[in-house]
Amino acid sequence: MSDQGSSLTMKSQRPYMLRALYEWIVDSGGTPHLLVNAEHPGVLVPPHTVRDGRVVLNVAPRAVRGFEIGDDHVAFECRFGGRAMAVEMPPEAVLAIYAQENGAGMAFEAVPRKSEGREPDDDPPPSGPDRGGSHLKVVK
Repeated sequence: MSDQGSSLTMKSQRPYMLRALYEWIVDSGGTPHLLVNAEHPGVLVPPHTVRDGRVVLNVAPRAVRGFEIGDDHVAFECRFGGRAMAVEMPPEAVLAIYAQENGAGMAFEAVPRKSEGREPDDDPPPSGPDRGGSHLKVVK
C-alpha cells in the first residue's frame, strides 16, 4: 500500500449523513425534523421561532418546498404563521436530524465558530449530566 492516502483531505461527513438520514426517515414514513443552532453564522430562520439559541424545523416533504442539502448549505422554503419564508443554514449548524414519531436519527457535535480561533478537537467532548440528555437513539 502507498502512503499517498495520508495527505488526502476529506470533506465533511455531515451533509452526506444529513441526506442519507433524511431519505431514510422519509422512506420509513416518518416526519424528519432538524435541530439547528440558530446562533451559528449563516443561519437564516425567523427570530420568533428560536428558543435558547436553537430551533426545531419540520422538514417533511409536505411541509417544505425546494428542500436541498448541499455540501455547503441546507435550504428550503416553508410557512411560518401562514407566511412563506426562505430558510438557509450551513450543514455545520444542524445539531440533529430525527423522526418526530420516535426520535430515531442522529445528533452531531456542535462546530465552534471559526471566529473563536479554535479547532473542533480543541475541547474534549462533553461528559456527565450536562451533555444535554438527548432523546435520540443511535442508528446501527
